[in-house]
Amino acid sequence: MNRTKLTAGVLLFGGLVAVVAFRAFAPDAEPEMTGVADAGTAMADAGTAMADAGTAMADAGTAMADAGTAMADAGTAIHVYKTATCGCCGLWVEHLRAAGFEVTVEDLPNPELAALKQRHGIAPELSSCHTALAGGYVFEGHIPADVIESFLEEAPGVKGISVPGMPIGSPGMEGSNPRPYAVIAFDGKGNRTVYRQIDPR
Repeated sequence: MNRTKLTAGVLLFGGLVAVVAFRAFAPDAEPEMTGVADAGTAMADAGTAMADAGTAMADAGTAMADAGTAMADAGTAIHVYKTATCGCCGLWVEHLRAAGFEVTVEDLPNPELAALKQRHGIAPELSSCHTALAGGYVFEGHIPADVIESFLEEAPGVKGISVPGMPIGSPGMEGSNPRPYAVIAFDGKGNRTVYRQIDPR
């Protein structure tokens, strides 16, 4: 609020004395605070918005973590092709399920199964009684579940891996005289390497 005070002055004009009152204006004793208050409010609003954004990000992170947990709980999906009468193939499927894999099974007649193997680059000498697909790779034969898991984690630049034939001692082919066997990695160009040596004894 402006405050006004009167100041008296005495002037002498030709022997006459005149009293003149002067009005002086004093500046506001207290500066206006409206602008500062508005700025403070804006900063508070910005802080609230940042807090809300942080909460939203935290919620999104929690959702992603929950989704990852759900995927881990669900296990790795793998699709198995086999014939309907193959007993050791069924035992291998049960071995995968016991290890936590989410297994789906499709029974095919022998000619269709052979054609599928050929389409996926499985040479006759690498062939076994069943073929599985997971993670963009081919898995042929009685491969141990932990080998499949480590292979998928490594994700090497090959087409897949195979346990040729039906070696005694491999999962689904357990017997009284287990023997060592090899897991062979192969690409689409005919190249092969030993991916893992297994000794079930």
